[in-house]
Amino acid sequence: KDITPNNMPEWGMVNSIDQSPHDPATAYMAVTRYKMDDFKPYLYKTGNYGKSWKAIADEDNVWGYVLSYVQDPLEPNLQFLGTEFGLYVSIDGSKTWTKWTSGFPTVSTMDLKIHPREHDLVIGTFGRAAYILDDIRALRELASSYEDLMK
Repeated sequence: KDITPNNMPEWGMVNSIDQSPHDPATAYMAVTRYKMDDFKPYLYKTGNYGKSWKAIADEDNVWGYVLSYVQDPLEPNLQFLGTEFGLYVSIDGSKTWTKWTSGFPTVSTMDLKIHPREHDLVIGTFGRAAYILDDIRALRELASSYEDLMK
């Protein structure tokens, strides 16, 4: 069954599809078109097993095409996005993205994993090896209290 997002650009290449650890109906799809000279970030979310998709990243708050994505396994509002030009974090369930610059360069962020025991974000980059964002529990706490902070 074809579940391609209606709003996905023609010739988009699916880089990854990640199921949410919180809801089996929810998944995230990273799409690239850099081979077509299109460097926009394409990240889509479905909450209904692929029947419909919503774009959750755009050029207003993410620089570069999307290479990787991971949702925190404990706090659904905490999400990380890797692009050709760095790492982004969202503490509000992907409504907004902020570039992470503390100790991390502007580099192709190819792969993201969250270590279940150590609570570290493990980052694989292109040409610069690997980084570890040590103990993301403070970010989890911030993401879990985001709604209260915004009141």
